[in-house]
Amino acid sequence: MNHAAPQHTGVPAAPDGTDAHVTLITPTAPMATPTHGGRAKCLQRLVRLELPVPRTVALSFETVHAIAAGDMPDINAIMAAFEPDKLLCVRPSSEDPDWGGPSAILNIGMNDARYATLCARIGEEGATDLYLRFVEAYAVHVARLDPDSFDEIDARGGSDALFAALSAYEDEAEEPFPQDPGTQLSAVLRSMARAWEGTTARLLREAKGAPVDAGLGLVVQEMALGIGAGHCGSGVLQLVSSETGLPQITGRYLSQSQGREALEQGQASLFLTRDPRGPSLEDEAPEAFAALKTQAELMRRKLREEMQIEFTIQNGTLHILDGVRVERSSRAALRIAVRLAEDGIISREEAVMRIEPRAISELLHRQIAPRAARDVIGRGIAASPGAARGRIVFSSSAAQASAARDEPCILVRRETSPDDIRGMHAAVGVLTERGGITSHAAVIGRGLGLPCVVGAARMGFRMRDGLLIAEDGRTFHAGDEITIDGTNGMVLAGAPDLVEAALDDQFQTLMAWADDARDIGIRANADTPADAATARNFNADGIGLCRTEHMFFEADRLTPMREMIFADASADRKAALARLLPMQRADFTELFQLMKGHPVCIRLFDPPLHEFLPNDRAGLRDLADALDRTVSDVTHRVAALGEYNPMLGMRGVRLGITVPEIYDMQARAIFEATLDACGADDPPIVPEIMLPLVSAKREVELLRTRVDAVAAAVRAERGRPLEYRLGVMVETPRACLRAEEIAQHCHFLSFGTNDLTQMTYGLSRDDAGRFMSDYVSQGVFAEDPFHALDVDGVGELVTMGVARGRAGRPGITLSICGEHGGHPDSIAFCRSVGMDYVSCSPFRVPVARLAAAQLAIRDGGK
Repeated sequence: MNHAAPQHTGVPAAPDGTDAHVTLITPTAPMATPTHGGRAKCLQRLVRLELPVPRTVALSFETVHAIAAGDMPDINAIMAAFEPDKLLCVRPSSEDPDWGGPSAILNIGMNDARYATLCARIGEEGATDLYLRFVEAYAVHVARLDPDSFDEIDARGGSDALFAALSAYEDEAEEPFPQDPGTQLSAVLRSMARAWEGTTARLLREAKGAPVDAGLGLVVQEMALGIGAGHCGSGVLQLVSSETGLPQITGRYLSQSQGREALEQGQASLFLTRDPRGPSLEDEAPEAFAALKTQAELMRRKLREEMQIEFTIQNGTLHILDGVRVERSSRAALRIAVRLAEDGIISREEAVMRIEPRAISELLHRQIAPRAARDVIGRGIAASPGAARGRIVFSSSAAQASAARDEPCILVRRETSPDDIRGMHAAVGVLTERGGITSHAAVIGRGLGLPCVVGAARMGFRMRDGLLIAEDGRTFHAGDEITIDGTNGMVLAGAPDLVEAALDDQFQTLMAWADDARDIGIRANADTPADAATARNFNADGIGLCRTEHMFFEADRLTPMREMIFADASADRKAALARLLPMQRADFTELFQLMKGHPVCIRLFDPPLHEFLPNDRAGLRDLADALDRTVSDVTHRVAALGEYNPMLGMRGVRLGITVPEIYDMQARAIFEATLDACGADDPPIVPEIMLPLVSAKREVELLRTRVDAVAAAVRAERGRPLEYRLGVMVETPRACLRAEEIAQHCHFLSFGTNDLTQMTYGLSRDDAGRFMSDYVSQGVFAEDPFHALDVDGVGELVTMGVARGRAGRPGITLSICGEHGGHPDSIAFCRSVGMDYVSCSPFRVPVARLAAAQLAIRDGGK
């Protein structure tokens, strides 16, 4: 005897399409993704295209929430929407398919009576298969019985297996398997609704970005069996590769199957198109395949997206069960967007909007293959994107030796210093125990395009013993192979497969479209000619920050630099710097030649002098030999140059005023390089010279006077005209407050938000990594302020500096040159306050170009 499920009237049900809660999907039914989910809305679009979609009823988020609370809709009304002899399935319909949902339940309505009917219609084997599938799915996912009770039942055992499953159900549930379709459907809906609102499911979807109150819709669909007489089966098809985005019909088909089994059965599945490796759907059912391909192309045009189709063939007749957006890698997403625009399906602006700016980083660097096994041994801060695998080395000299042997290596340090520059150049990746997003390793890594993970404090760095200890206690020695994932901040054992960078024609096309749309300049921070070449390759609008101090760490420059530091008299300092002048001039000449037609902003010397001196006994002895001094003399002098807080000590303009010979030499090198790089028929080069760490207008007045004097001297010596632009790097809160009077003495202000953030927070960027994750997780900071600009605090100072700077000098050029310049949210802030350009590391230039374009498009274009 059949028993209908108890009915409640709390949620109205009207499957004729007139009700917004339980709705028959028709072309005009009231339905939206925010109320019924993406699957329900997509099915409605397919119905509008007159595709062969089985009859479907959609339940809204509100209805499903009520079901979870025990308030059922009118099940009889839902059942009445379908022919009495049809089996049903229920599938989840969340707002975003990435949020997941409970497993679909197929073949609802299967019972003893329908089993007998189907045995006569499609044969005992097919009917038994359908009934057995439903009993096992219902038992495990709805009745929540122990799956082990059904594991030993042989699905190929025919009716004996079916009777065994029914018996096992009755034993475990202590009641017979339900025979009433309404009862079955009620239980399925209730189970799926409660599963969605369970704690585990909620935490999983929140981890994927879903809001706490994310709703779930359900769709009840008439079954196209895929099992029975004639040609029957199921499969999936898409017109592009998920990995590459190139046109390629991909998917699988499996005879006598349902749902997505074709993707799970491996060799038993058929190919879709003709393939020498085995049979295909195109061979076995050419008419159905042709119809399927035609409908896929129609969906692409009308839905303006690459879609994956889930389909069933029943006795030769094609049914479209579902359509979902094709899963895609970052490179595939870009190629898909460009091809859709080139085919006239979407606009160029929409193609630009479809690509996540951060995903561009993945295209610029090698990445760990999506399906590669990951043996994670540690985690840190993702400081510079990309993946690299190599053998562990614990010193810069070991890295250089490894590079000389052509062996890739990962440089492992507690933290890096300027002494490690050559080792970083030699390594393929860097891992440090300390540091944050703007630490030395992070900044240099991003500039070099070198994958870097910093702040891996939960790992053990036993440098003297040559040991790296994983978070789980495993030990790794020098020479052991590891992989770092600078995109996700992971350290892995071994050498998983990598995917190469992809800067193809489609990438260049999309970036050209982005440049057409953006309304703010994008420059690059470039310290060397190699950095400048990278910036030009990425179509930067110029160089917004060239940090000249990095040029002094080469072996042939370090000794004269140290001689200058140890010199007691101005004449001796000038003599040492005279040896550096031709080297600096050559660097700048090459820089200007590479960037012809584009502005170049050069920051004068910034760091404290002690950074160029050794701090170990062996280094002090070597320095004493080089300078012909005693070790004790060198040791005392190095100690005297030490500072309690070097970040706030004698650096930047303070050094330029107290040791003016350094800036004099650099200014001369810049001006002479300007003339050397400019041919007789070339337009004049106008260098931009930036003074670091300014906090008072008098600092600018003093140094401008000296720079003007050097410029006049070079003009006189060369007999050629020479122009330049002087600017200030605004890095102190006082410079923001006094920007109006400072601006009167310069042509541009560039906000150095790395140091400005440090000084505003009173926080060392090199030490912040030790506690930043705790601060962010507990809501002290919304995000690491060295990663995303703190708009409320630092941003207020910048806003004040911009307004006061423009008041002091209308038309002054304003920019940002900290690492924040490459962050999409920070670019939005810079646009909002009216800056002229942002500057970031070369490998972040494409990200910034795309983010700037998207902001302009959202605001209605240029």
